[in-house]
Amino acid sequence: MAPRSVIASEQAPSSPLFSQAIVCNGMIYVSGNIGFDNNAGKLVQGSVGDRTRQALTNMRAVLEAGGSSLQNIVKCNIYLTDMANYAAVNSVYLEMMPEPKPARTCIGVRELPMRTDVEIECIAHL
Repeated sequence: MAPRSVIASEQAPSSPLFSQAIVCNGMIYVSGNIGFDNNAGKLVQGSVGDRTRQALTNMRAVLEAGGSSLQNIVKCNIYLTDMANYAAVNSVYLEMMPEPKPARTCIGVRELPMRTDVEIECIAHL
């Protein structure tokens, strides 16, 4: 069995329920991130775009703590509680995600943690 290690960043939200990320075989598996501002201790107020920006900022912090970056993402999954927010999320995603864009899936879901409207997870290489 391949060894695995836990990645943690104080710049991103954490939970006793899961690791922020796990490294295994040169890949970083990042847990879902929502628009939670660790400094404020709450969800970012404003638009779904504002929460998307915070979710990607949190994800970037975890990736960097593990020695990777947004540039190294190979697969990204986005979960939305309302597909009407697809364009707003894409606008921020296009702005923050470097080229070449990773493979991606966007899924409509009924509900997300803390009743947020967007959650993003990814797999990246070191």
